[in-house]
Amino acid sequence: MTDDDALITRAGEGDQAAFRALYQKHRNDVARLVFRMVGPRGDLDDLVQEVFFQVYRSLKDFRGQSKFSTWLHRVTVNVVLMARRAQKSRPLFSATSEGWQDELRDSQALPDVDAERRERIRAFSALLERLGDKKRDVFILHELEGHSPSEIAEMVGCPVLTVRTRLFYARREIEGMLREEPSLRGIAGTFSRTAQGDAP
Repeated sequence: MTDDDALITRAGEGDQAAFRALYQKHRNDVARLVFRMVGPRGDLDDLVQEVFFQVYRSLKDFRGQSKFSTWLHRVTVNVVLMARRAQKSRPLFSATSEGWQDELRDSQALPDVDAERRERIRAFSALLERLGDKKRDVFILHELEGHSPSEIAEMVGCPVLTVRTRLFYARREIEGMLREEPSLRGIAGTFSRTAQGDAP
């Protein structure tokens, strides 16, 4: 039994200290995913809190049929999708903001190297914003969060083939845009190589 398993069991039985420990352990991962999906919105913290409220309500029903991290990301995705529907507005995506720049910055890098890195992050963020929501979501969950197509299908509530199709077209669009962006031409071809064998 892992530390998470013990905490999950105790939290599901109503142990407040165990739930706080789960919150502290996983909050940054949830906040990162929410941020990648919705960008630097003023209600980001509210969305993170809503995720853990839903976790608190549902934890007793968690049966361990998937990894806890996968289940937690599914809850996170559902909260984000509900927030989008409620607001009926297209979210702004960004890979970084002032609150996250320290995490993405190499403290050992020279100032000009650090500036170049941040410019690449900004440019890549702008490319992702040009993707449609559904394609961007599966791209983020697969390429940035490392989830498999089957896990993503469970999270977003669609067939695995649909996830693979969205991912294929997202990669193709990103590759086309990379070649048009001078600061990102060095990584052009990265996602097309990854996509080999994934064509729908």
